[in-house]
Amino acid sequence: MSQSLMRAIDLLAELAAQPATLDELASKASVHKTTVMRLLHAMEEKRFVVRDEQQRFRLGSKFFELSSLALEQRDIRAVARPHLAELNASTGHTIHLAAFEGNEVVYIDKFESHHPVRMYSRIGLTAALHSAAVAKVLLADMPRSRQERIAAGLDYVKVTDNTLTSPEALLAELEQVKLQGWAQDNAEHEAFVHCIAAPIRDASGAVVAAASCSVPVVMLNYEGLLGLLPGLKASTDAISHDLGWINHERTTS
Repeated sequence: MSQSLMRAIDLLAELAAQPATLDELASKASVHKTTVMRLLHAMEEKRFVVRDEQQRFRLGSKFFELSSLALEQRDIRAVARPHLAELNASTGHTIHLAAFEGNEVVYIDKFESHHPVRMYSRIGLTAALHSAAVAKVLLADMPRSRQERIAAGLDYVKVTDNTLTSPEALLAELEQVKLQGWAQDNAEHEAFVHCIAAPIRDASGAVVAAASCSVPVVMLNYEGLLGLLPGLKASTDAISHDLGWINHERTTS
């Protein structure tokens, strides 16, 4: 790699930390100020850097454009797989990855339970929007008006005693999911299975997928299921981080 390219990369790394003037950047560089100025002008011409009113350089629009394209090319399934495989190995329970495809929530990956009892679900099947934990996580991130339209159009088939049966009940639960940062399927779709799910975010902070942990009720009671939540959220946070998301709550606490 040429020295000029290496120096340009070093300058971009400095500007990623904070905006800086030419003098500030030159003071940290191993080359003359004129060389730093030449590199900055070349990157400014290509919109990799831009100057503000105080003549401080900062990262430019071209840098963010390329970063966005690079993140879009990262397949969520590929990014999530090692983290979810580790979660599956540590818990032994069924792990799902789901995302919206059109107007439906679809399971896009699955890790089977290590125990004899297996889930009927498989990759490609859709999740019930009013009962599946992964669906609730994805719906909870939507604007309220869109939630209301979707909730009003669902067929609330009651398949267990715990199934939500009205738009009002679903909307109230979505509000709780948004507040707490995770969702449950408390034996709402199948009486013998309960589930928790957590969001996966992209660089913008939008929820682009959800991961869940499903367990037969006979194997783990509700309190035991909630005991899996820290591990699940650690996995979804790690996937989100790999997709470019920064958890500002954690960095400022």
